[in-house]
Amino acid sequence: MLYDLNIAWSTTTSASDLERTLRFSSQLGYNVVALNHTLDAPLPSHLTNPLPKFSPTNTNSSSTTESRTQRIPTVLRRLTITLSDPSQNPQLPKAAQLYDILALRPQTEKAFQAACLTVSATDISIISLDLTTRLPFYLRPKPCMAAVNRGLRFEICYSRALASGADARARANFIGNVAQLVRATRGRGLVVSSEAVGAMGLRAPADVVNLLAVWGLSTERGGEALRENPRGVVVNEGIKRSGFRGVVDIVAVAERGDGGEERGIGKQRDGKDNKRKNGEGSGGGEGGDQPVSKRQAKKLKAALRKKEVEGKGA
Repeated sequence: MLYDLNIAWSTTTSASDLERTLRFSSQLGYNVVALNHTLDAPLPSHLTNPLPKFSPTNTNSSSTTESRTQRIPTVLRRLTITLSDPSQNPQLPKAAQLYDILALRPQTEKAFQAACLTVSATDISIISLDLTTRLPFYLRPKPCMAAVNRGLRFEICYSRALASGADARARANFIGNVAQLVRATRGRGLVVSSEAVGAMGLRAPADVVNLLAVWGLSTERGGEALRENPRGVVVNEGIKRSGFRGVVDIVAVAERGDGGEERGIGKQRDGKDNKRKNGEGSGGGEGGDQPVSKRQAKKLKAALRKKEVEGKGA
């Protein structure tokens, strides 16, 4: 499956343009996309999620050209918080209740250090950077690898650099920042997204991988940035919201049969009891006996020898 976890959305985005962008992303082969809403920290006290909801579509339909044009991929809702001062309280737990994915976009060196080292990985999952601008900090290996080891992912957004209106300075900054980020992370823990405002900002996955290969990221790492890494983000965020502390996830409750026993567990126990009754237990002996220990085996051998000696003497 292919993922694009950043399709830009604002209050001025029309429903027709958004639907056109989603359908075009499905034609390019993306299975899961995320609508991104950007806010500045600190968040308002009465936080709401203005992103539209889309009902899940049937992905088992025939793969004809007509069905692809009518299909909409799975749509998630994401919030990106622009952080300049680490002392600002972004209210991440509160935002996690309203959005599917949370991301931070640091604007200063202190905010970048805090995002990599101190911000809880249970609250955010992506560190997003505007690579078309001159960053006020260096992407050094130590904080970047510390963030990757904590489970965070760095996001590369290509749409602004490939847009027709982008100037040469923005493209130069993007290429230099991508190369610096690839060296700092060794190509690990990267997520490639479009951050496209419209359908013209999207690119096919193969084109994105080829462009990143030119800028220093290997083809294998580029494929992971479109498949495995974003999938891990989506799965982990889902477990955080549906499970208990990201550890226990309740999938389904076992149904009870007529006799009051749970069906799944009761059948397994009955099967084990029947095997023991029929002599098919784990002991492997006749009549389903338990395995004999070495001491008991010696006693049995000694008793047999004693009987043989007594029989010969009689």
